[in-house]
Amino acid sequence: GIEGVLAAYHRSLRRVQLYGPTNFAPVVNHVARSAAQVLDGSQYFVLLIITDGVISDMAQTKEAIVN
Repeated sequence: GIEGVLAAYHRSLRRVQLYGPTNFAPVVNHVARSAAQVLDGSQYFVLLIITDGVISDMAQTKEAIVN
């Protein structure tokens, strides 16, 4: 569940260094392209984004989500 996701996030924080800029539009677009390749509806995709600060490309990220 969500507790496991948050636990994994907290564990990863001990191994990575966070820095900016934080651009999510490329990630959203990549996942959307992967999901679009599944044409028969046999799979679904959930993209969970957890951030520690300001999203640097907010307008582009919103556009990517809407598309």
